[in-house]
Amino acid sequence: MSDTGLVLDRVTVRRSGTTGARPTLDGLSAAFPPGAICAIQGPTGVGKSTLLHVLASLLRPDEGRVLAEGQPVSSWIAAHRDRWRRQVGLGLQVPVFLEGLTVLENVMAPRIPLERDIRAAVEQAHAALEAAGAAHVADRHPSSISGGERQRVGLARALVGAPRYLLLDEPTAHQDDAGVMRVVDAVQAAARRGAVVVVATHDARLSGATDLGWRLDDGRLAEAR
Repeated sequence: MSDTGLVLDRVTVRRSGTTGARPTLDGLSAAFPPGAICAIQGPTGVGKSTLLHVLASLLRPDEGRVLAEGQPVSSWIAAHRDRWRRQVGLGLQVPVFLEGLTVLENVMAPRIPLERDIRAAVEQAHAALEAAGAAHVADRHPSSISGGERQRVGLARALVGAPRYLLLDEPTAHQDDAGVMRVVDAVQAAARRGAVVVVATHDARLSGATDLGWRLDDGRLAEAR
């Protein structure tokens, strides 16, 4: 078993309130190495978002483990998992923002508790917005920007602080071709600096930018051919 990157070790997540149905995730094992862009493909509703939440230790598996650098993070107590998640950048398909704050303030918010100097958080947020192609909306409020721009701001928030693990859920769902290239450039830069990058997607436009691929269907994960 790999002692680098993120590893699924026979992970099962059962649907709540169901009896006898196949689990949402059924005994998944896979390794996501640092420095590679890993794609989880599959149609809507098969559990790709659930899998990302498991990888981020926001959701504990009913069986099996998630390991990060060989450590069983999914088995840790909540306080330790919360501390570990400071290394995780999670980009949701539909990002949620604090509408009373500007875009810049929303992006820098996760860094404020971690930086002694507020200027460092501001600089990191500006850099992340630039990488995501959203620097032009930094001073606006989330309610005043388009769906595609909101998604790129969500990407910036995931990128801020150069996380060790970058987990993205359908990051190009609302992007035109130029926006897709921005996303590709950002995730490739993260991979080059050694981050673990996992992208859940059904967008064929990303197929040429990924290094490793898996297909999730009917609760099972198989290497994409």
